[in-house]
Amino acid sequence: MALLNFRRPAAADAAKPDLSAFLQDYSIEVMPRTAEKVEDFRALLPEGTRVYIAHIDGTEIDDMVATAKRLSADGYNVMPHFPARSIKDRATLANWIERYRGEAGVNQALVLAGGISEPHGEFESSMQLLETGLFDGFSHIHVAGHPEGNKDIDPKGGDRNVMEALRWKQDFAKSHTDAKMALATQFAFDAGPIIAWADRLKAEGIELPIHIGIAGPAKLQTLIKFAIACGVGPSLKVLQKRAMDVTKLMLPYEPTEVVTALAAHKAAHPDFNIERVHFFPLGGIKTNATWAIENGGEATRPAAAAV
Repeated sequence: MALLNFRRPAAADAAKPDLSAFLQDYSIEVMPRTAEKVEDFRALLPEGTRVYIAHIDGTEIDDMVATAKRLSADGYNVMPHFPARSIKDRATLANWIERYRGEAGVNQALVLAGGISEPHGEFESSMQLLETGLFDGFSHIHVAGHPEGNKDIDPKGGDRNVMEALRWKQDFAKSHTDAKMALATQFAFDAGPIIAWADRLKAEGIELPIHIGIAGPAKLQTLIKFAIACGVGPSLKVLQKRAMDVTKLMLPYEPTEVVTALAAHKAAHPDFNIERVHFFPLGGIKTNATWAIENGGEATRPAAAAV
């Protein structure tokens, strides 16, 4: 097997130093069914990459644990989703955690409400999962962030409920857990609103590091479909405007513009609270991983040192 050379390309170092620095230690998301199509992750992702495993409602826990076990054995920092509304009760949550830890050595979790409207059991929010105490001993716990709001949480618009939840999580991070906590966000396509949102959180005293969600390279039609399904807000206009340009309609979208703008802002403002990039590989894991490496991204930070 021929492994990719994971050194940053010289061109990336010389021409895009801000971008290269911003992409260091990026993370990426997979699902069990997409992971099955990857023959060898080690040919695509540097060792030590944090890999989130998305738990789509209806996915069997056996498939989730098997994927976690495989990725962990390959040297990756595995962070499975724990979607509250898909978890029947405390006993189910305890069983999932026990299996992840015992069979795959998992000690990281993304705790979120989940994408379904009606809970399957007693949980409906990430906060309820955290309150169980069952994540005690985890090294990293991430929770969801929404740069463009969330209509499931604030159905009347605005972000009052979202902000209250973030304040609760901020307090939890400071006073109720030894785990390193961060926000992993929904993807967006416009750097301006992302920067404004991140700055507002900081002004509100919410100091959780942000791992900004970025959609990886994909066909424009694919991105628009996912963006609408996931409730992406105003930045969807970036894609719609692109779709109106016949010269760009058939070309694959790449996140270069939004990531470069965020990287430049980070370089100019080192205390900017976006600390990592988290990729949603909507156009395929290989395509996304190749783009990241070609633009200078590496992901080799050991789990103990990562945020």
